Amino acid sequence: MIDLNAYPFEISPLAADDGGGYLIAYPDFAECIADGDTVEEAIAHGREALAATIATLQAKGVPVPQPGRGGHSGKFVTRVPKTLHAQLALRAKAEGVSLNALVLAFLAEGLGRRGTPRTASSA
Repeated sequence: MIDLNAYPFEISPLAADDGGGYLIAYPDFAECIADGDTVEEAIAHGREALAATIATLQAKGVPVPQPGRGGHSGKFVTRVPKTLHAQLALRAKAEGVSLNALVLAFLAEGLGRRGTPRTASSA
């Protein structure tokens, strides 16, 4: 079973002329993109698109790329002040999501606001 969460993705805002919302793309799969009105919706639609892309590759007997061929594991650890940790934990609980899901949404939304997506090679 392939872990869809292991594949890195990029989120960028869509212009109003393109319908607004957010676009998600998976660098490991040039053909796999999706969108949504919110970052969370784009991520959910992206996972569905990724699952369909992988299923199609497997059905055609095409090798499925390994996650993160850019060398990033998708995991990092950071220290934050206790007060910020408490605020994030309370917000996650209030929204009924995990702390990781909340922080992921905040990071993705913040990166999306910057405009052009940045990749490891352009950072």
